[in-house]
Amino acid sequence: MRNESGTQARGTVELTLAMVLSGTLGIFVVESGASPFTVVFFRCLFGAVALGVYSLLRGYFRGHGFTAKKLGMAALGGVFIVFNWVFLFEAYEATSISFATVVYHTQPFFLVVLGAVLFRERITAAKFGWLGVAFVGLVLVSGIRPGDTASLKGLGLALAAAVLYALSTVVTKRVSGVRPHLIALVQVLVGLPLLLPFVRFGETAGLGTGWAWLVGLGFIHTGVMYVLMYAAYQKLPTAKIAVLAFTYPAVAMLADWAVYGHHIGVVQALGVPLIVLASLKVTLAAPTPVAAPAPRTAAHAPEAASPASTRSA
Repeated sequence: MRNESGTQARGTVELTLAMVLSGTLGIFVVESGASPFTVVFFRCLFGAVALGVYSLLRGYFRGHGFTAKKLGMAALGGVFIVFNWVFLFEAYEATSISFATVVYHTQPFFLVVLGAVLFRERITAAKFGWLGVAFVGLVLVSGIRPGDTASLKGLGLALAAAVLYALSTVVTKRVSGVRPHLIALVQVLVGLPLLLPFVRFGETAGLGTGWAWLVGLGFIHTGVMYVLMYAAYQKLPTAKIAVLAFTYPAVAMLADWAVYGHHIGVVQALGVPLIVLASLKVTLAAPTPVAAPAPRTAAHAPEAASPASTRSA
């Protein structure tokens, strides 16, 4: 019992650290000074190096578990994940990190809708009710007034990012028997050729210290953060993971206020707990499978839990 308690304590620390790092992601994006497509391209590049080196050192490439179908599904999930990042970072520019992050956390509701549309999963009366609560919260958080095109654009971009996240989750959950680190590696590698035509390489010449922020996005927010998350998922029950995941938007809002002085208004603030509560209820009602404990041998790889099946950006 004491050993199990200690394991959960370590998992709690690891996931909390991962969510705190995720909450600072917006600062790194803004401070890099690069356009969203350029930021995501270099996040994929440096992230691939970080995840590739880690996976190589841990021996994850031996008995990787990929088949042609699984590789294709992971790559498709990567397409959704990469453009999810692009839309989210565009939303940061259009409005603020706080606003975009809160709206982005409507992801669980799109998962419910996609499940009903694609797999004819039944939406219970309780879920319908929580969807309604979330919608009210979203209306309050948006705080959009007539003529406020920036907020309207930011709202649309953040919602688009949430939809892409949900699509990636649906696809990636079908990739089983492969370590999540390898699925994440495939997804960021897919982003390189996908984003190459949109990258503004000319702007990189004047980035200066912006390069440090881009490297940080790759190594810290795509390497270290995912390693911490996957380690934590092996130690924690789903309910605790769902609760700790909300450290991310809380830290993001605090960081946005501390660094840029951005904060949501009183009416908008009323919508935040509605979205958080509804999201939590929906998540706990239909928990996403998380990675099983890493086996001692590569012959029995754990079930996938890629970035698409996490609550972080």
